[in-house]
Amino acid sequence: MGSVYTVVAYGEDRGGMIAAVDQAFEEVRRIDRMLSNYRADSEFSRLNREAGRQPVAVSQELFELLDACRQYNQASEGAFDISVGPLMKIWGFYKGSGRLPHRAEIRGVLGKIGFDKVTLNGSGRTVRFTRDGMELDPGGIGKGYAVDRMVAILKAANIRSALISAGSSSIYALGAPPKEKGWRISIRHPRDLNRQVEEVTLSDASLSTSGTSEKFFRAEGRLYSHIMDPRTGFPAKGMLSVSVIAPRTLDSEAWTKPVFINGRQWTAQHLRNNPRMKDFRFFLCEDNKGGSEQACAWLQ
Repeated sequence: MGSVYTVVAYGEDRGGMIAAVDQAFEEVRRIDRMLSNYRADSEFSRLNREAGRQPVAVSQELFELLDACRQYNQASEGAFDISVGPLMKIWGFYKGSGRLPHRAEIRGVLGKIGFDKVTLNGSGRTVRFTRDGMELDPGGIGKGYAVDRMVAILKAANIRSALISAGSSSIYALGAPPKEKGWRISIRHPRDLNRQVEEVTLSDASLSTSGTSEKFFRAEGRLYSHIMDPRTGFPAKGMLSVSVIAPRTLDSEAWTKPVFINGRQWTAQHLRNNPRMKDFRFFLCEDNKGGSEQACAWLQ
């Protein structure tokens, strides 16, 4: 998945812990074989190749993950959308470091963007794209899903204290380390990753962060990040980074994108008082052009 996965675990049965961690890493490799759009033989790549021509039968696991993406898409008013594959390609973020496309290129692919053009048939467990040339990109969901699966494996092995990290951007804190109330996690300053802008203590919760420092390029005096607004075809503006705390890593990773795209006011209006998200917390670093740390704050 283009990320380094790490596990720190505490317990009394060293052999059992090593076996469980090895099993968790093997689960990541299995998920990569299913979801990777860089592997031609993955289930995800086969779906992208064939669903524009005909309904494609997929595994129950992949179908349920795509249905979760549909729900995120609807709840975020279209800001979360894994159908951005064509956009990621023309902006050069697929197997590249970025490029500034012509507006005509962007207009040319916008008709292939939108999860409303993905038909999920539950009875046959099939997926169909209503437009040829569409391509789903699992980059906004895969790491969070993999981390949650790793957590489930460790819990099943009776491990009660562990920290699981995918690229340091999707993290789950299982229990707490010895003599601590939880795992202390740093949130880095989006303009200087060597600086800490906030610290949180997590126990049985996840933290995911998305920001402009992950993938970006500069062109014509401006910075363009990889976080696309699928409704405009351009990288989202106004935010530097977003961190989300949630019970599941799948949720925390997914929600960083629409919060980044839609901004603080939308998040406060639509998510802060949502009863389904009562255990969520949002830490936003906004782009005030001056780089002041006062631009980074928890959503109150």
